[in-house]
Amino acid sequence: MAEPRELDEAKVEAFMEKALGDLSGTMTIGLCHLGDRLGLFKDLAAHGPADSQELADRLELNERYVREWLRGMTATGYLEEPEPGRFALPAEHAPALAEESGPMFLGGVYQMMPAALAPYERLAEAFRSGGGVRQSDYPDILWDGMSRFTGSWFESVMVDDWLGTFPHVIERLERGIDVADVGCGAGRALIVLAERFPHSRFTGFDNFPGQVERARAKAGEAGVTDRVTFETVDAAQGLPGRYDLVTTFDVIHDAAEPKRLLAAIRAAVKDDGDYLMLETNCQDRPRTMWAPWHRCSTGSACSTA
Repeated sequence: MAEPRELDEAKVEAFMEKALGDLSGTMTIGLCHLGDRLGLFKDLAAHGPADSQELADRLELNERYVREWLRGMTATGYLEEPEPGRFALPAEHAPALAEESGPMFLGGVYQMMPAALAPYERLAEAFRSGGGVRQSDYPDILWDGMSRFTGSWFESVMVDDWLGTFPHVIERLERGIDVADVGCGAGRALIVLAERFPHSRFTGFDNFPGQVERARAKAGEAGVTDRVTFETVDAAQGLPGRYDLVTTFDVIHDAAEPKRLLAAIRAAVKDDGDYLMLETNCQDRPRTMWAPWHRCSTGSACSTA
């Protein structure tokens, strides 16, 4: 047995403070999800300061629950109480909490968090037996939240910011080329591209049939099925064709075999084509958690090959 050593009490207290802060943050995420799902943040952004009764009446909610939510969100620093009993969403907080179409919006992430824990028992079993947790084990709310989260990037910064870094790609899209998006999810990126570049042809690939079905439905709603198709394919096994432009948006780091997937993508890019990658800007080795998550939404990790 290892000999007992004297504990550094300062380190014990510092870690306890961190652990309690993490627990508080978890509860805050739950309150943020309620605020997003019930429209509380957006109502405060639209109408300004309100008391609990006004907010409850406008959204047809129970006043007592709204009151406790307002107090909780104020205690965490997400809301302010400019005068007793009246609460406000600071303008600086609105991009993250209320502006759905903006690149800073986090509502989709808040929606994903409870759903990510839904197959918890399956995850625990995977620790014992391996094999992972199937995508189909997660509730639909997870995939909807993911689409909301990434969709704001695609609609606000993808063309002018990310693709704008490469003018020759914009020119080719305007003339008309064949584009493949690997790991397309619900298809938001390709639908935006198809709306912006009607002369090009787009194919999305994903290995989860549920997401492919969602993408097809969204393309139909957007009226772009004449130039956008989606297929269920394990892209690491190879893509069915060659393309002028292949894209992956925040996909490679999630691949089971990233090098194999990249090799398949390279083989699918025409000799004069381009590969556009958006990836999380992170360290190779585990260290203190990297904070500026949103950097990957600015195009700083994009490149062509």
